[in-house]
Amino acid sequence: MWFTYLLLCKDKSIYTGITNNLEQRFSHHRRGKGGHYTRSHKAAELLYAEQFKTKSEALKREAQIKGWRREKKLNLVKFGKPIL
Repeated sequence: MWFTYLLLCKDKSIYTGITNNLEQRFSHHRRGKGGHYTRSHKAAELLYAEQFKTKSEALKREAQIKGWRREKKLNLVKFGKPIL
């Protein structure tokens, strides 16, 4: 099982990533051990996550979301159906 997720960073930016262990990955981001971006933009909150059967599906969704403007990402958080 794979996840595409959105994090709110302390500077109010939104980070999008994928993982096969959501809790562990978020913990890594919070401790500054996650992706390069979140080392300098400190993760504050897990906003949203979607579950997929394959890594390929999660990567495709991540690429799609990364191409969106901030407003559209926030609408996904607001109106989407998170798994959490």
